[in-house]
Amino acid sequence: MTDSVAVTTPEQDIRSLSLAELEAVLASWGEPRFRSKQVYEWLWAKTVTDFDAMSNLSKDLRAKLKAQFTLHTLFEDKTQHSTDGTIKSRWITHDGHRIESVLIPVPDDDRFTVCVSTQVGCSLTCAFCATGRMGRKRNLEPAEIFDQVAAVNRQSLESFGRPLTNVVYMGMGEPLLTYANTMESIARLTAPAPLGLGMGARRITVSTAGIAKMIRKLADDGYRSNLALSLHAADDAKRNEIMPINESNNLKALMEALEYFYAKTHNRISYEYIAFERFNDSLEDAARLVQLCRRKFPVRVNIIEYNPIEGTSFEKSDENRLNAFAAYLAREGVTVTVRRSRGKDIDAACGQLANK
Repeated sequence: MTDSVAVTTPEQDIRSLSLAELEAVLASWGEPRFRSKQVYEWLWAKTVTDFDAMSNLSKDLRAKLKAQFTLHTLFEDKTQHSTDGTIKSRWITHDGHRIESVLIPVPDDDRFTVCVSTQVGCSLTCAFCATGRMGRKRNLEPAEIFDQVAAVNRQSLESFGRPLTNVVYMGMGEPLLTYANTMESIARLTAPAPLGLGMGARRITVSTAGIAKMIRKLADDGYRSNLALSLHAADDAKRNEIMPINESNNLKALMEALEYFYAKTHNRISYEYIAFERFNDSLEDAARLVQLCRRKFPVRVNIIEYNPIEGTSFEKSDENRLNAFAAYLAREGVTVTVRRSRGKDIDAACGQLANK
């Protein structure tokens, strides 16, 4: 299957307009100001995919909108269901690229989380991640990120009778390398209807491989959601080995950026830590991680079971070593959770998203 399909759409996507810009267009057509909010409600709260579905607009206005603009949407390409309830969806963008998102249901905890992508592929080349091997094709537009949430929310309602409770920006791509689009998508998700879906900011987590200046920018821009650092090693030598981005964003720079972030926002911070067998899962590694947890901000650690991918020598940590690692952190007063991988049988787990 090819990575892209040749599609041309010369018209402007209507969802690239701000409300003020849309108001100006409709005013030039002689439409009253409230019409723009009606259109916005269809686009962002009711998430329609066709101008003809905007039933409270006149046929004439719908025809004008259709002639002037296009409405780029994601098309469902393939959906896979895991034995543990996880659902992975692959979507085709308007220009033929393929991206993936994952619905992770935990009914016992009343948690229904969507993991969304922010880029087609990824420019970072983390040694353990399948997505990085794709390279980066392009950034996703805010509406394309938003559409993943809206579509998977419908999926959750249909499959489990419950709406999404959480959104994590942990899919394909590095969210802070498409900063403006990531922030705009969050603004749409958290905006009250008719301007958005009205999700709580604290229900959203952005995960980053670690770009210090952009973490500081989050703080300066008044970011209100949670932040996760994909840490995976507690010393620079090991982190350089598996995450080349660490060479320009070392742990000292990242820790200082996180301290700045917390001082300005008081938002929740977590470390994501994939446990690799006999690479970063010793008690010495745990002791170094404890030191990173004793900075000037509270932090929780999520230890993640590794999901093997083709072409790497990494293996998941032995169960006894993983449990000993977690127990050491807990004894040292670190808030720690061991997260068992979900969706492994459909390549939907952490680091496995690669349009496979």
